[in-house]
Amino acid sequence: MFPSVTLLAGLLVLGLPFGLPGQASLRPALAVGCVFFWSIYRPASLPAALTALIGLVLDLLEYTPPGLWAVLLLGLEWLTVALRRQLVPMKFRVIWAVFAGFALGAMALAWAGQSLLCARLLPVWPSALAAGAAIALYPALAAGLIRAHRGPAAVEQG
Repeated sequence: MFPSVTLLAGLLVLGLPFGLPGQASLRPALAVGCVFFWSIYRPASLPAALTALIGLVLDLLEYTPPGLWAVLLLGLEWLTVALRRQLVPMKFRVIWAVFAGFALGAMALAWAGQSLLCARLLPVWPSALAAGAAIALYPALAAGLIRAHRGPAAVEQG
């Protein structure tokens, strides 16, 4: 439960009005980064039902159509788990590059889905900022999640 509880708590904290510039772009960045990380290193700790719930919470916080982020996060989880055996032995730089591609793809699909549902082209800038934040913050996020992976989230220590 550790990954899903901490991810939900992080999304809710980032949903508070701190007035930080670009704060809204941190929520999808956090969700995409956490789902990617846990899907590689502890896929059983983030079941699909919880990933969908996290996506719905993100939809509510982002004012996006309900289900959009749920579908995107489930797709990201599925794709990452499918590539898990190839990613686990890779160096961090390679994993980060794969994450960058996934983050760009997820944010582009989020933009396209919102544009399609609004029946007009929305500005690309917010999605590009979210993708950039996800890519830039992933090393710090991964470092913290690695500590949790070896500490409180370690099933063998529970």
